[in-house]
Amino acid sequence: MTNVARHARPADLIDASLEDIMARYVKRFSETVADWNAFSDASIEGYHRAQHRFVGAGASGKHGEGSAIPPGGFTLSIMNVPPGQGNAPHTHEVEEVFFVLQGECVVFIEDEDGRRLSQTLTPWEMIACPPGVIHGYVNEAAEPCFLQVMLGKGRPETAGFADSALFSRRDDHLA
Repeated sequence: MTNVARHARPADLIDASLEDIMARYVKRFSETVADWNAFSDASIEGYHRAQHRFVGAGASGKHGEGSAIPPGGFTLSIMNVPPGQGNAPHTHEVEEVFFVLQGECVVFIEDEDGRRLSQTLTPWEMIACPPGVIHGYVNEAAEPCFLQVMLGKGRPETAGFADSALFSRRDDHLA
């Protein structure tokens, strides 16, 4: 019996061996490095967090770094969010998903007038934030929280911070 691939491989994988594909597309947590400077707001108290990149650049805007799996149509990172920390309210041009793996996290959405709705998520719960909707999260618990974060584009634009001062320096971490 012969298997038939019903969809074509991407051009860069046409002649790749299974060994090459496996080596390129498997990523272990032990191979990642906690990037505590992945975001321009990460140096501000209340926004400290570390990004572990798995696929693409994640939400940081740092494209093509290190040993992350090359992005296709999405990015994937794991965030280590210490107690009392989170991220600044922001938007993206694509949807962003926060999926709680460990701990708990308060996720929020807000409008341009500052009205905010929040919910606490625990393991195996998530929020999908639509494009253009201001959103974020904060760890209000006593233990660290680990979130899986996905963006719906292989190379998303850098986050659009709602705060004008943060927005003006949003690319500082890329220098």
